[in-house]
Amino acid sequence: MTKTSTHLLDTKILGQAVAASFQKLDPRVQLRNPVMFAVYLGSILTTILWVQSLGEAAGTTGESSGFVLGIAAWLWFTVLFANFAEAIAEGHGKAQAASLKSSRMTVAAQRLSNLKGRVTEEVPATDLKLGDLVLVKAGETIPADGEVIEGVASVDESAITGESAPVVRESGGDRSSVTGGTRVISDWLIVEVKTLPGQSFLDRMIAMVEGAKRQKTPNEIALAILLAALTLIFLLVVATLLPYSVFSVQVSGQGRPISLTVLVALFVCLAPTTIGALLSAIGIAGMNRLSRANVLAMSGRAVEAAGDVDVLLLDKTGTITLGNRQATRFIPTAGIEERALAEAAHLASLADETAEGRSIAVLAKKQFGLRGRDLEQDQPTFVPFSARTRMSGVTIDGRAIRKGAAEAVETHVRTLGGFLPEDVRTAVQQIARGGGTPLVVSEDAKVLGVIELKDIVKGGIKERFAELRQMGIKTVMITGDNPLTAAAIAAEAGVDDFLAEATPEAKLMLIRDYQKGGRLVAMTGDGTNDAPALAQADVAVAMNSGTQAAKEAGNMVDLDSNPTKLIEIVNIGKQLLMTRGSLTTFSIANDVAKYFAILPAAFAATYPALKALDLMHLSSPASAILSAVIFNALIIIALVPLALKGVSYRPVGAAQLLRNNLLIYGLGGLVVPFVGIKVIDMLLAAVNLA
Repeated sequence: MTKTSTHLLDTKILGQAVAASFQKLDPRVQLRNPVMFAVYLGSILTTILWVQSLGEAAGTTGESSGFVLGIAAWLWFTVLFANFAEAIAEGHGKAQAASLKSSRMTVAAQRLSNLKGRVTEEVPATDLKLGDLVLVKAGETIPADGEVIEGVASVDESAITGESAPVVRESGGDRSSVTGGTRVISDWLIVEVKTLPGQSFLDRMIAMVEGAKRQKTPNEIALAILLAALTLIFLLVVATLLPYSVFSVQVSGQGRPISLTVLVALFVCLAPTTIGALLSAIGIAGMNRLSRANVLAMSGRAVEAAGDVDVLLLDKTGTITLGNRQATRFIPTAGIEERALAEAAHLASLADETAEGRSIAVLAKKQFGLRGRDLEQDQPTFVPFSARTRMSGVTIDGRAIRKGAAEAVETHVRTLGGFLPEDVRTAVQQIARGGGTPLVVSEDAKVLGVIELKDIVKGGIKERFAELRQMGIKTVMITGDNPLTAAAIAAEAGVDDFLAEATPEAKLMLIRDYQKGGRLVAMTGDGTNDAPALAQADVAVAMNSGTQAAKEAGNMVDLDSNPTKLIEIVNIGKQLLMTRGSLTTFSIANDVAKYFAILPAAFAATYPALKALDLMHLSSPASAILSAVIFNALIIIALVPLALKGVSYRPVGAAQLLRNNLLIYGLGGLVVPFVGIKVIDMLLAAVNLA
């Protein structure tokens, strides 16, 4: 993905967020957050009370107009700060979306009207329809999302992934999907259009990273309902205090009842305004962090589920391994030098354009310095691989060199009067038992030895799986290989379990079995055969290099096509849940300090004896109330960076996480308000504002 500035204090984003904070004062916007809507109404009420107090003496209402104005102003700041937190989170998402929009361009497409004759007509990309075939040559931009049906080419996908290295796209297999807006840099492709204009993968990306369009997740909705319920309870409690205060004054004949301004201030300070103000920002920031990791989530539900995943299924080919078997060793038969075997294997592979054939040439060059040579004078006759013979090779200088499956080469040399040596047969069996693929090489009637091909496990993946295990996540490799081969690769990769000879139905059944046991399952995959399982998984990460079917079935797309990215996804999911829980703990805990600050001050005129609860020894009742309201507003701004960045996650047990959460955010929520309110009170007293 095109990289953008994601600094928390980006000046452009800050400026836009300030403007959006005032735009969000629309009552229809405020109504979406019940907690802050109640504060919004309190701001309006205290503003009205301030206007009313301008024409009255202080003794009439019990409060000076300056005090009422201070309360009203800081309540408005509280609402604006909550809007600001949400707006700045949205701003980071919109900045990423803007960079993606800038990569979108109007291109002309070479639509094929005759496939066999390669007859094309130039049309705007917006005129393409589903099923249209387009020819894209080197230097041209792919006009729409689609599947390659002919050709193989290098494609520059940096506009989508941010990576400058080109990738290979070809017909068939799991590398046939192409994205509109990427550029072919070599050869050519014939692409079948799979999406309509405005519905491309890039368009969906733009919509996904725009945080403003994010839907609330079930967890977030449940927490919002809880906060709304707490707000309603506090509202009812505070509402009963006025008649109770009036009754007490009438009975005792002394003091004065609590004012509406103080009641509103009391309600705002006791309601869960801190988490209520930051709740939306936390959710938006979680999805933004995921998009900055080059992973696109189709919904916030998937991000939350990632935080609770405990089983991970990984497709072997292209996920755990590099995707193609590669030559790793030359094993000559008795009496044959390893270099002679390598030279014969190299000659037999010169015309072999498969990944396996190219890897044989690379190994021969690496071990013996063998390089390609000009063969025109030798007039070689290449024998292409066929499913019938299961061999390929070359006839050159009167030598018939062949390489292929052991049974096929044995049959071939026997027809020429040769045989398969026992040491070669033993090597073939050992390679097969170890999970590799043996290719036997012969020259005329003589067997020269064996080439070992094996799946290459991606570097560092074993350590990443160990990290997942420490997180409590079980890793399961899924492969179509036989159990013997699967067991060897599973041991080398360090996965916890494996499913061999896996069919799409078997993958689906395995996921359902885990889910029946109450497990949350994540799966990564890139092939069409992975689509049913991806659709069933709780967290389904499709590789961007995979097929269109896989990307449509998943609820996340990894633009880097890196299966170990799930570790980052899990971390971000856990960050989202922990950040929400930590700030909820802090919000509830800091209410305790506000009780001691504002309750004695609020009822000082009604019950002078409550002055004994003023543990902070605040300057005056008015200063105590105003200090609590100011702190309530400022703490929202202070916590915005934490809401955007997220609480850091380390792979430790749930019990330790809970202890850390209570110690840092529970105890912190108790201590910080005492200190903050006292400091603000001292500042107000110093400047004689209260």
